[in-house]
Amino acid sequence: MVSNTLFEKIENSKPIDFGDIFNKSIELFKKVWLQGFVHLLISMAVMIPLFFVMYIPIFALAGISGYENSYGDYGDYGYPNEELSIGLIILFVILVLIITMVATALQFGITAHFYRVCKQVDLGLPETSTYFMFLKGKYLGKIFTLAIAHFGIVLLSILLCYLPVFYVIVPLQLLGVIFAFNPDLSASDLIKASFKLGNKIWLIAFGLVLIASLLSQLVGMVLCFVGIFFTASFVYMPIYYMYKDAVGFDDDTSQNEDTLFIK
Repeated sequence: MVSNTLFEKIENSKPIDFGDIFNKSIELFKKVWLQGFVHLLISMAVMIPLFFVMYIPIFALAGISGYENSYGDYGDYGYPNEELSIGLIILFVILVLIITMVATALQFGITAHFYRVCKQVDLGLPETSTYFMFLKGKYLGKIFTLAIAHFGIVLLSILLCYLPVFYVIVPLQLLGVIFAFNPDLSASDLIKASFKLGNKIWLIAFGLVLIASLLSQLVGMVLCFVGIFFTASFVYMPIYYMYKDAVGFDDDTSQNEDTLFIK
């Protein structure tokens, strides 16, 4: 069974080296920074319309407020405007949750494709996969399931006085790369695998993610802030190598696996 094989690989994985992964991440970033920028632009193009939709209830609330100022405490239909405002606030909260789920899922799929690009460039394979390979077919429902699970885990961590957030940040970062190279696993197995690997390499993984995030932002700010758009993808490099060094790829599928997504 594929899931059992993945769990065995994680269980038998060798310790990862902080310095080695960091150095390899810099070298790989030099080769894929442009692809990282393109993926960021695609993400922005997808997200911006969603956030415009999210603000529709705010405009509605503003309209209600203006209507109240003109006509008093009751609307044209005889209902208290306070009730209308509360209803719109509830609608806004629900809409925000839905859009957050959709945005997280779309970002999840686009980032998963970027990990595959990193693999293709790293191993010298032809870049045959498409940007939206995970946003269609059987994988679409799975990324929405993972997005909901991601949101639920973060929310639960916040409710537990925030401290668990520092723990779950590593498995949740690994979830994307594990899905990218094991997309046929069930959502529950993907989450279990991410926590299993996260538990094993948590300290080094947390350090790498933290340093990569700070470095990408610092260099981006030095480049007149606009550079952040070009350096943002650096944070994914250590995550890719953490998976590669700890789990690895099957040699018999490295050459041909991406051709399956073109059909």
